[in-house]
Amino acid sequence: MSITVRPAAEHEVPTAAAVLAEAFADDPVLRAFRPARADEDREAVLTDLFTALVRSVPTASRALDVAVEDGRVVGAAFWQAPRPHAGGALAFLRQVPAFLRTLGVGGALRAVRHLGRMDRARPEAPHWYLAEIGVAAVARSRGVGGLLLEHALDRVDGRGEDAYLESSTPQNRRLYRRHGFGEGAPITGLGAARPVSMWRPAATATR
Repeated sequence: MSITVRPAAEHEVPTAAAVLAEAFADDPVLRAFRPARADEDREAVLTDLFTALVRSVPTASRALDVAVEDGRVVGAAFWQAPRPHAGGALAFLRQVPAFLRTLGVGGALRAVRHLGRMDRARPEAPHWYLAEIGVAAVARSRGVGGLLLEHALDRVDGRGEDAYLESSTPQNRRLYRRHGFGEGAPITGLGAARPVSMWRPAATATR
């Protein structure tokens, strides 16, 4: 079966979040503020967390793409539009109960600190921000991540805009470099995790 990439419908947000939860179950940055617990279904908890994260950004200020094979979502990528996000505070407040439920008060405070450090590392120039991208285990090593990136970057290039992300593994950085991202400085202050900032200038700026 072939894999197609398209924008997710609103009702598909939890399905896309479940793919991200599977992909990020052992991510070092995520573990830094939401460690695994022996008595929980971690993927279910992270599905709730990613659902809340996506919905904390207004619909008009985000892009959620899904890779679909035979009717099944096997990959997802969550992008945030160049800031400012109109209505962002209200959208975030609506998700606070979900954040507290999945993280607890202590975890939520740690998440705010960690995300604040990462946010301060973002360039001031307007850009599309790849917040999360993940592929289900059944579809890995088949180029799904590349398809998701190509789909989104075609949209970004069509608008003549820049893109930014953070990457926590050398393997992922190789993929991003193939799609035009250049490596920046590691982001410190996140414990053992040291994600690297990566920037992709607008396609029109490279011609």
